[in-house]
Amino acid sequence: MLVNMKQMLNKAFKQKYAVAFFNAVNIEMARAVIETAEKLNCPVIIGTAQILLPVTELKYVADYLIPMAKNAKVDVCVHYDHGLTFDRCIEALDLGFTSIMYDCSTLSYEENVKQVSEMVRICHERNATVEGELGHVGDNAGKGKLSRPEDFYTDPDMAYDYVTRTKVDALAVAVGNAHGDYKFPPKLDFDRIDTIAKKTGVPLVLHGGSGLSDDDFKIAISKGVCKVNIFTDLDKAGMRGIQKAVSEGMDTVTKMIPYEIDEMKKTVEEKIRIFGTR
Repeated sequence: MLVNMKQMLNKAFKQKYAVAFFNAVNIEMARAVIETAEKLNCPVIIGTAQILLPVTELKYVADYLIPMAKNAKVDVCVHYDHGLTFDRCIEALDLGFTSIMYDCSTLSYEENVKQVSEMVRICHERNATVEGELGHVGDNAGKGKLSRPEDFYTDPDMAYDYVTRTKVDALAVAVGNAHGDYKFPPKLDFDRIDTIAKKTGVPLVLHGGSGLSDDDFKIAISKGVCKVNIFTDLDKAGMRGIQKAVSEGMDTVTKMIPYEIDEMKKTVEEKIRIFGTR
């Protein structure tokens, strides 16, 4: 069933578990995610991010994700992640996405509040949810890498003001996490997570989940993280499936697809079980 993420994350916040969000830039990824969620009888969040649109355009993602979510036997939220422009966020909303992350984290604080507040107003009128970001989650490599990530950590007092003024449904926090592959084990600021969750009272989101340890996830979730974003691990799992297919003599794409989906399903199930989703 196609839903927004408000009810599923509020339940997770109260019961101390997290719901996984997976980017799915093709049907194989989408099948792996939704079919696994159905097998485990638990909710899931699925979608794409603006940075991934060169791989698969937004309208094509909507063409397969929205019907698959509607027909799913479990609650599925279709989420547009790290929307960097107002117009593309509205496009996702018009295409049927039920949740929007409007990432204004690189703007000034007041501009972030202003722009996200407007997105919340629009989305709530259309029964869609909004995730904001305060602080800034950088990348592990490339032009998005931060030289001093701690300078961009989420401030708990500012987070309370931000949530109060914007009325976001979930808040992405910067607490030592980063997007992409971790070259060294990250050190998450669990006390900061705990303080932010208690001050704001809203579900927190951990971006850059691929590569974190099971203990990292479990502690972060116990402190208030209710949504964890995964892409790199899923992407790599698909590649392992392709490599396995080639090694076993599969010589066409159609022969490789079952291998790809099978490996991705293993990763999806592993994450869902670690997060305690129910």
